Amino acid sequence: MPVAVDRARAMTASDAPSSPVKASQDIPAPGTPQPALNPRKRRKAKGKEVEEAEEEAWSWKSLTDSSASRVPPIFTKDGSYFFSAAGPSVKIHSVATGEVVSTLTPPPTSISGEAGSSLQSDVVTSAILSPHNPFQLITGSLDGYIRVWDFLDASLLQTISIAQPIFHLTAHERFRDHVFVAAARPTKKKTSKANVATAEDNVAVLRVSLKPTAATVGAPVQTSSEVIGVGKTRSTTGLAISPSGAWLVATAGHKAYVCQTADLKAGFTKFVSPERLTCLAFHPSEEYFATGDATGCIRLWYCLNESVAVKTPGVEKTAQTTTLHWHAHAVSSLAFTPNGAYLLSGGEEAVLVIWQLHTGKKEFVPRVGSPIVHIALLNNGGEEEYLLSLADASFVFVRASSLKISRSIARIKLDPAISHDRPSTSTAIPLAVHSLSSTLILPSSHPSSLQTFSPSTSRLISELEVSPSNRVSRRDEKPLQPSRVERAVLSDSGDWMATVDYREAEESFRAEVYMKIWQWDRKGGFWVLNTRIDRPHGLKKVTGVAFRPRARTQDDLLLATTGEDGHIKTWRIRSVKTKTEGVEEFWVARSTLRFRDETPSNVSWSPDGSLLAVSVGSHVAIYDPDTNALCQVLTCPECATMSSAEFVGSSGRYLVVSGPRDVLLWDLVSQSLRWHYRSQTVIERPVVHPEEDRFVVMERVPASTNTEAPHTRILVFSPYSSSPAAIRTLPFHLRSVVPVPSSGFFPSDPTGFTLVGITDSWSVVVFGDDVQLPEEEGASAQGITRDAAAGKRTLFHDIFGASAFADLATGPSASTSAIASSAQPWKGKEVAQVFDAPAHLLPPLETLFDAVMDGFLTARPDDEHEDQDKELEEDMDVDEAAEGPSQPIKGGAPLDRVVDRQEMHGFVELFAQVAIKAPPSGPPPAFPQPNGIHKRNGIPPHINGIRTAPSTPANATKVNGVTPKGQSYTPSRPPSTPQSDASPAVKAGKKRKKSLG
Repeated sequence: MPVAVDRARAMTASDAPSSPVKASQDIPAPGTPQPALNPRKRRKAKGKEVEEAEEEAWSWKSLTDSSASRVPPIFTKDGSYFFSAAGPSVKIHSVATGEVVSTLTPPPTSISGEAGSSLQSDVVTSAILSPHNPFQLITGSLDGYIRVWDFLDASLLQTISIAQPIFHLTAHERFRDHVFVAAARPTKKKTSKANVATAEDNVAVLRVSLKPTAATVGAPVQTSSEVIGVGKTRSTTGLAISPSGAWLVATAGHKAYVCQTADLKAGFTKFVSPERLTCLAFHPSEEYFATGDATGCIRLWYCLNESVAVKTPGVEKTAQTTTLHWHAHAVSSLAFTPNGAYLLSGGEEAVLVIWQLHTGKKEFVPRVGSPIVHIALLNNGGEEEYLLSLADASFVFVRASSLKISRSIARIKLDPAISHDRPSTSTAIPLAVHSLSSTLILPSSHPSSLQTFSPSTSRLISELEVSPSNRVSRRDEKPLQPSRVERAVLSDSGDWMATVDYREAEESFRAEVYMKIWQWDRKGGFWVLNTRIDRPHGLKKVTGVAFRPRARTQDDLLLATTGEDGHIKTWRIRSVKTKTEGVEEFWVARSTLRFRDETPSNVSWSPDGSLLAVSVGSHVAIYDPDTNALCQVLTCPECATMSSAEFVGSSGRYLVVSGPRDVLLWDLVSQSLRWHYRSQTVIERPVVHPEEDRFVVMERVPASTNTEAPHTRILVFSPYSSSPAAIRTLPFHLRSVVPVPSSGFFPSDPTGFTLVGITDSWSVVVFGDDVQLPEEEGASAQGITRDAAAGKRTLFHDIFGASAFADLATGPSASTSAIASSAQPWKGKEVAQVFDAPAHLLPPLETLFDAVMDGFLTARPDDEHEDQDKELEEDMDVDEAAEGPSQPIKGGAPLDRVVDRQEMHGFVELFAQVAIKAPPSGPPPAFPQPNGIHKRNGIPPHINGIRTAPSTPANATKVNGVTPKGQSYTPSRPPSTPQSDASPAVKAGKKRKKSLG
């Protein structure tokens, strides 16, 4: 038992006043070597100079991009792949499997230009297929670059800079080597807050030539040889060219901007909309377009005619429109079907609406999982499908024939700012590591759900709806606050998980708090709800949850919770025998404690589970969980509020306590304060190494006035010094952090730190000492071959089955041919597999008979061969040479040779002429079909042209000298053979027939 446990248990509750603070220099750590420190710099603290380690950037990698792209997905011309933008890169997905096969990432370039100086970003905002080369992809980004890619070879062909952030991009085959872009215009108009150029009313639509100037032909970044301005708009929400190429339309604000491409100098004609426009789509064959607005209305605009050319200065026009309205919220995407008969729309309701234009009727695909951001159509010659890009960065395929979701593509769903406000950074975010399945448990796109993500495969394993709630809960402009999962804690065995979901009180209802305990089903690989505890701490929030570690039995397993009601509670498992289900286990309350009138803020266990530390106000109370006795109280006048207390190391000798700006380390053996560290900024809760005597403290460094971006400063401490042993930096702030054990799924140094965190921008990152993630397939730029995509399922697959279109080299017929050619014989039950293939794929029966019969008939043992040979020698006294080409059998020699086909022909002729008598006169008897089956699946009883019904004896067909199964054979008697001939051949033939039978 650890020394800390003995010392703590020796104290009684009456001997547990606040411990006096002893100088940290009085009691050094006995026999503990000092670790090597990094090069240090000086800092001042309390008037003294203290050595401090140099700051170094910590290695980190992002597991996934959580936010949805603003670029709609784009299909290749053959429909085998689709493109999705993710930050500065473009990912190429396989339509059949959903896997990423390649990622197009541009090389780093410098941003120049006045507009680019305020937007230091290279995020891809638009992408289209080249209208002249279907194997080229054209992208535009906020860094002001137009890039042309050859996605088959994964090579960047051209980079053209226009020095202005690009918002939208479109092209048409009529304008060769030209694209139309909506880019930000330089402006002097500033906002009142950040003194940054506003994006409102400063967008210009340009026609840009893809041919570079003569001076920049060979440069990596080229300049366009011609840039023509079409007109200026507000912040655009759509830019498209009509299918005929005669009209260019842009939507921005409350207006639709229309221009004739034949007369770009005339500029735009403005048509007014009563509501703010949000999306744009052109009809595939007719000259009109559709828009969606912020109130959910869809309008079809019939204004592309000669009246556009007639302009009145200072007057904005109205157009003839048709209105379709079902959506309650803004329409985010529109798409016409290729035949132009239907219009698809989607938005925040997470419902796909299919409008029949000539009748106005509509159909719905509800509950697609998340609000719809983009809609794309797949029509590759087979069944038509709709691809929905959702707000949680996932994709869903919907079959047009059944209007059912056929498959989905998802990684991490982690952007809760969809149908409700973002939670504040102070809100607890659930994050845990499940050791049994080597997965991460994270918050999902909806705050009332959790998701399970596997970092090794980069796949979303499952999603757990902790608190069932309505995914679309906004009426008018005020969103309803859903239940939020604030905590998710796992036991060290991985068999139990405790979650806490909370819903704030409003005018019409009270607050709701539920603690749910889930049990892991090891066979099925999912969580099963075991116990739900309503209001575990009344209507107050739960501030801390922790399972007791190293519990040998279920009776030793405890769950400790703290709440804003001031209570400290423990929970245990209770078993009850039932008549139907046997033994039923559930969780019940075990004890309730209270420390004065303080409110506990955190609870933690010692590594061996013998002590329970609770942070209560300005104190840390240490309890014996078995007896609920108060063992010790720690306090420090310099830290008025203690927000957390964690045990350090595997022995649990040290306890690190943190406040808003203070970090204290206590030695429980000597009952003294080892050291005290005060930070200049707000610090987060310390994270302890799961095995080593080390921990990290994270400081949130805000953005400074000298253009320094907000970042996190991480201090690595050891129990032996108040000076950090190392200082690391990360270029983001963190909402939640958990350590990963050395036996986890990230290859790293076992003595170093490996942490997983969720940033303020809702990205999942892995950081630490030399973090190495497994290389994902398709994460880099790779060439695409035709064989990379799996075959698409068609109507013929449903009729004939997938095997009818499989490669003959691997199908059952290939195995049949191989066996028929004696390449490799069948063994055992494999013979029957030949009939699993479709009948039209089977080879002719002549090539199957010998191979199938050899597989069904087993060879006789050697001793049986010898007995048969002896019997033949005794019974047969005939000249073997007169019977044909067969070799004579020597006395005592085993029959180890193989009877060839020529010898079998001789036997058959002998039996036909001598051993088989002529049939009696009269009509031939009716032979029944094998097994009593006359027809199979409605097909006449013949196989590969060989009929199995009885036929005329003269026309009977033989295959290789053997009558096929199910075919009658009546040989005609040769006229030259007398009936009464009793030659020795007759006797020999009868005996051989008997012996071979």
